Amino acid sequence: MSDARPDFEEFVAARSPRLLRMAWLLTGDPYLAEDLLQTALAKVWPRWDQVAIDRPEAYVRRVLVNSHVSWWRRRWQGELPHDRLPEPPTVEDPFDDVVTGQVVVAAVRALPARQRAVVVLRFFEDLSVEDTAEALGCSTGTVKSQTHRALQALRGKLPARELLLDGGRRDGA
Repeated sequence: MSDARPDFEEFVAARSPRLLRMAWLLTGDPYLAEDLLQTALAKVWPRWDQVAIDRPEAYVRRVLVNSHVSWWRRRWQGELPHDRLPEPPTVEDPFDDVVTGQVVVAAVRALPARQRAVVVLRFFEDLSVEDTAEALGCSTGTVKSQTHRALQALRGKLPARELLLDGGRRDGA
């Protein structure tokens, strides 16, 4: 067993809940989110020695976003829809009613994949413009323009009280 595995296991134990939430916000489905996180962690594990040196969570977030975008581009359909919905997962987060409200989830999921990734990283993960640009592998100007477009689209679809997701920011940055 290499020396990196205990560090990797500690990282997964400590950061999985937050990374799973990010994956769920990207996919909108708790089961796909688990698959996405597992896929990302499986991609990171062989390179953990290089990743663990510098900002491992940022690296894993980038792998999550890239994996999600590649699934979306392939129009991946891992499961078939059924006429009966499963029981929703029970989460005991007091802010879930704001974050998981049907209107907000539907509006965020309706965004194009790149805008959705920017919204998730900027407002749900609370990353700066620079950190979001690094996670997505693009310029800060791209992050700002994608954020602006995403917020414009959300403002057209959400009631005013749901717009509190953007933390009262009006500049789109």
